[in-house]
This record gives sequence, structure tokens and C-alpha cells, in this order.
Amino acid sequence: MTPSTAKPTLDAAPHIRLAHADDDEFILSVAERLVGFDLPAWRKRNETLNGIRADIARHLRELPAATHLFVAEDEDGQRLGFLHLQTQKDFLTGVLNCHIADLAVASEHDGEGVGSALIAFAEGWAREHRCRHVTLSVFPGNARARALYLHHGYGDELIRMAKPLK
Repeated sequence: MTPSTAKPTLDAAPHIRLAHADDDEFILSVAERLVGFDLPAWRKRNETLNGIRADIARHLRELPAATHLFVAEDEDGQRLGFLHLQTQKDFLTGVLNCHIADLAVASEHDGEGVGSALIAFAEGWAREHRCRHVTLSVFPGNARARALYLHHGYGDELIRMAKPLK
């Protein structure tokens, strides 16, 4: 965006709270943002989105102990985005890490600082829960998210590679 078309940031930092049952529909609708870019050629958009939504719905329904879902909202209670955190043991060291399983901002709030606020919240939450790292996965084609994560100091650790079998 050019400076003249850039969206302003929110007047106040978003309030981030635990998600509750009334948020399920919003969270599942915003999950569409998690496939709104070029996916690897072997990934079908609808199939990928359905898998993501099914996983989030299961976490919303079952509320596993290591899963935590949060919603960002503005001063008026309008929902802006959501964050799905999972605590897990690091495969290489066995230490506790916080994994950002999902982070999505409603499209009408892109560029307002909501994603940055959710990342900051995740990092603070991870510190409070004595996690050593915050991890996340991102599709290579999700340039906007990758730029956001790089801006906040995230870097490549492992590269997952895939080959479709025919």
C-alpha cells in the first residue's frame, strides 16, 4: 500500500480474550483467510480449508488442555481476529514451546495492527507459561503473513517438504 491508501491502525490496542462458544462462527469464518493465497500446487483450496476448519472446530468443541483460543476485539466488542495457541514439547530438546497453530485477522481489519497485537499477546502468554520458544508454520505463498512474522523476529528453523504421490 502507498502511504495515502494505508489503513490507519486502531485507536486503541485490541482487547484479546479467551474465546467462548459465541465466537465459534466468527472463528470458523475467518479461518478462510488461512488459505487466501497461492497454495502449493498439490493442495486443493477447499480440501485444505475444510481440514483447517475441522481441526479448529474439534479444538473449540473438545477444549484440549494444551489448546487455547483467543479473540481480538475493538473497544466496541467487534471481533477483529483470532489466535489459536498450543503448548507442546519440542521434538529436539523436550522443552515446552508455544505453537501458534492459527492466527487470522478479518480482512476488513488488515493493516490495522491486529496481527501484530495477536503475535505480541502470544509471546507474552508463552513467557507467562514458561515456554522457551514460540513456533509457527506458514505456507510459502502466504507472503503477507511471512512478512509479518519476519518483522517480529521469526526465522526459518525447519523446512517441511512434500511430494505428492500419484
